Amino acid sequence: MPEVYLSIGANLGDKVGQLRTAIAELAAKPEIDILATSKFYQTAPVGGVPQDDFINAAVRLETALTPSALLEVLHQIEQGLHRVRKIHWGPRTIDLDIIFYDHETVQTAVLTIPHPETFNRRFVLVPLLDILPPTDPYYAQVKVAQTQLGDTQALQVFNGV
Repeated sequence: MPEVYLSIGANLGDKVGQLRTAIAELAAKPEIDILATSKFYQTAPVGGVPQDDFINAAVRLETALTPSALLEVLHQIEQGLHRVRKIHWGPRTIDLDIIFYDHETVQTAVLTIPHPETFNRRFVLVPLLDILPPTDPYYAQVKVAQTQLGDTQALQVFNGV
C-alpha cells in the first residue's frame, strides 16, 4: 500500500483532543493503517493573521485510498470536527494536510502533492523528522530545509501531552 505523510494541527478549542480524535478517526478507517505519529509541538501561527498558537504533529500511514479519496476522508474528518474555512491561514479547529503520498507528484485543481508549503514551515518539517526514516528519499530534503529555516518560526515540544 502507498505510504503517506500528513501534517495535522489545531488552534481552536481542545487542540490536543482534536488532534487525538482526528488520528483515531483515521485509524478507524479500514483502508488506513497508522504507522507512526510524531510528538506534539506548540507552534506560532504563520501567515500574519493574529491568532492563538497551534498544536501540530505529523502522521505516517499506509492506505489503499487514492490521493483524492484520502483528501475526501480528511475533509470529512475536518467537517466532523467543525472546521470552518473563513480566513486563509486563519484559526481552525483542525487542519489535515497530505504532505507526501508514496513519492508521487499530484497536481489537480484541489490537491498538490508534495504540499507546496512543506519546505517553508518548521511546524511541518520538525514533526516529519520524528517519523520519516533516514532512508526515505525525502529525508535529506526535509533535513536541509529545517536547517535552513533555523529558529525563524517558534516551535517547541508540547509538554501537555
